[in-house]
Amino acid sequence: MTRQDHEALAFLIEEAKKVSMTDAEVAEQRRSFAYGNSAFENPMITKEMIKQEADKLGL
Repeated sequence: MTRQDHEALAFLIEEAKKVSMTDAEVAEQRRSFAYGNSAFENPMITKEMIKQEADKLGL
């Protein structure tokens, strides 16, 4: 990684620290994470299944 790459990455990291996610964005990211990890292990899992389970749990 060049010095310029390092500086660009450091800048982006600092900018990302300033971002504040809404509750809806956090919930969507949580569901996306759950789907990605679950579907990787079991291709029969769907996004709709994750949504239904998250709704049941109030997430």
